[in-house]
Amino acid sequence: MENVYQVLDSLGIKYKKFEHPVVHTVEDANKLGLEIEGGINKCLFLRNKKGDKHYLVLIRGSKRLDLKKLEELLSETRLSFASPERLMTYLKLIPGSVSPFGLINDSDKAVTAIVDDELLTNDELALHPNINTQTLVLKIGDFKKFLTWTKNKIIFLDL
Repeated sequence: MENVYQVLDSLGIKYKKFEHPVVHTVEDANKLGLEIEGGINKCLFLRNKKGDKHYLVLIRGSKRLDLKKLEELLSETRLSFASPERLMTYLKLIPGSVSPFGLINDSDKAVTAIVDDELLTNDELALHPNINTQTLVLKIGDFKKFLTWTKNKIIFLDL
């Protein structure tokens, strides 16, 4: 399992690192009072009805994901939250630590990342580095560079 910091450093990606108490939800993170441009974001790990497709969805923390709309945009059958076991199998993560950086652990490239277009309107993005006691802030361009590096399928959508 590759280290998030090693990957970012190898790609020449600069980041600001914040250490903080454990956060499990966006509400917990908002209580920290961190000055993060664009605010806190959330990542959701979903599966389709058959369980043969998995999606990592990244949206603004204050936004509610419309699953029906996402199903239509992806031409997908019923989407639901994947189990903690699936999260561990595909991304080697535990609930509360879901992050696009989990794609580092997806050696089979089985997970499709969905990024809400709204997140691209800021200069920076705040994400957990696969642990919920730290937050990294990086430039949007560097985030896209990381996504390209993963070689996973990436879809930008207006959610």
